[in-house]
Amino acid sequence: MSNGPHAKLAELGLELPDVVPPVASYVPAVQSGQHVYVSGQLPIAEGKLLATGKVGAGISAEQAKDLAQRCALNALAAVDSLVGLENVVKVVKLTGFVASAPGFIGQPAVINGASDLFGTVFGEAGRHARSAVGVAELPLDAPVEIELIVEVA
Repeated sequence: MSNGPHAKLAELGLELPDVVPPVASYVPAVQSGQHVYVSGQLPIAEGKLLATGKVGAGISAEQAKDLAQRCALNALAAVDSLVGLENVVKVVKLTGFVASAPGFIGQPAVINGASDLFGTVFGEAGRHARSAVGVAELPLDAPVEIELIVEVA
């Protein structure tokens, strides 16, 4: 267990938060067969959105990368509450959305905040397919949102 995902998070000085309650009509995560589909996760901590606005206008790319990591922690919390992180076999697909100011084209670097965390926590099993897209608006004026698909044992 000392090499498991919880231990890796602890080595990083991170701990899983409580599962973020849905802000609309959905559940945080659903298992279908050997996959867990995690609903879009915002950078929420202790019930509060950590930032609002557009990346490239008020929110720096570096700040947004940190917010993407928070989204990833929230996604991991949803997976853990449903099936346990120790049952994750593979991070399959990450989709990242970045509320982008006109002309901002650094979406991939922002979503690296989430990708890098999954790689560190799960090693080779954390390498995944990914999309990183810029959007005009996100729920609650969040700068970043991610959704996740993992394979479980």
